[in-house]
Amino acid sequence: MNGDKAPVRVWCDGCYDMVHFGHANSLRQAKAMGDYLVVGVHNDEEITKHKGPPVFTEEERYKMVRGIKWVDEVIEGAPYVTTLETLDKYDCQFCVHGDDITTTADGVDTYHIVKSAGRYKECQRTQGVSTTDLVGRMLLLTRGHQQRGDSEYKVERSRTESMSEDSAAKSPWTGVSQFLPTTQKIIQFSEGKEPKPGDKIVYVAGAFDLFHVGHLDFLEKARAQGDYLIVGLHTDPVVNQYKGANYPIMNLHERVLSVLACRYVSEVVIGAPYSVSKDMMDHFKVDLVVHGATPVATDVDGEDGDPYEEPKRRNKFMLLDSGNTMTTELLVQRIISNRLSFVERNQKKEAKEANLWKAMNADQEK
Repeated sequence: MNGDKAPVRVWCDGCYDMVHFGHANSLRQAKAMGDYLVVGVHNDEEITKHKGPPVFTEEERYKMVRGIKWVDEVIEGAPYVTTLETLDKYDCQFCVHGDDITTTADGVDTYHIVKSAGRYKECQRTQGVSTTDLVGRMLLLTRGHQQRGDSEYKVERSRTESMSEDSAAKSPWTGVSQFLPTTQKIIQFSEGKEPKPGDKIVYVAGAFDLFHVGHLDFLEKARAQGDYLIVGLHTDPVVNQYKGANYPIMNLHERVLSVLACRYVSEVVIGAPYSVSKDMMDHFKVDLVVHGATPVATDVDGEDGDPYEEPKRRNKFMLLDSGNTMTTELLVQRIISNRLSFVERNQKKEAKEANLWKAMNADQEK
């Protein structure tokens, strides 16, 4: 807070469909501009009208945004066009959005009112990720998104473009681009806090691919078992071995940031071994190892054994049912079963943004 001064309340809004680390990064930047972050989330009807059908329901999206650690308050059913009345209603001094442009179904900038009033600030959009990109990955189900070289990337991009009637329409904001991880980004997302003496340390491990409400509910319940929650994230080859097909959809670096953004997570182990060993439990001083309702593969490490043998031997293992049946596989099926709707949505969004980008450049050249 600013001493005796009133706290600076910041407003952000959006669809927040398939909440990913790009959304989280924009909210992190917005929170840094003030003291208290209020996030408005649009309902399904508004999104369908202006953008196309959302992947997640509004209730799922409200819950996901509340799970981001920089968010202080969520406003459900926020209007699609941000108005001064909205900012005043929630005592927010200004609105923050990324340096891309969001438009209504009629092509109107959704922030034109607050921009004109001088109550708008921009943060830097996270390159290499968007909901459009993630939906496209699931529609294609290629493995190029895991550890992608230049040639693989070009092949995947050309396949994505071939799905569009107008392959020349490329959006500078939602077009596929490779995410480049940095240590600075990880530091920005990490709490950087070590467990306090006497804290009960809980450990969970998995893929946490396409971070969703099932993951969120599980991590909330896992955190409730102790004071400090460590999440081990398996490498892409290990996830592919026990998930099969084209998983993971998001590579290890992307999954790390998605999990770090969760308010229930204290620390992440990047590339954690599949089996929870004696050394691992001793190193992190783990008091309890938790596993969810998903099946446990027994041969990922090349040995047909129980990966939780050590914590079970110590009587420090718990099976935990979050009560949420959502899985990454079910999420992918949700996309695939509505393939035509989402392909059309992606095409329209990229084409609209490409036309807007062209118009902006034309204005600058005058």
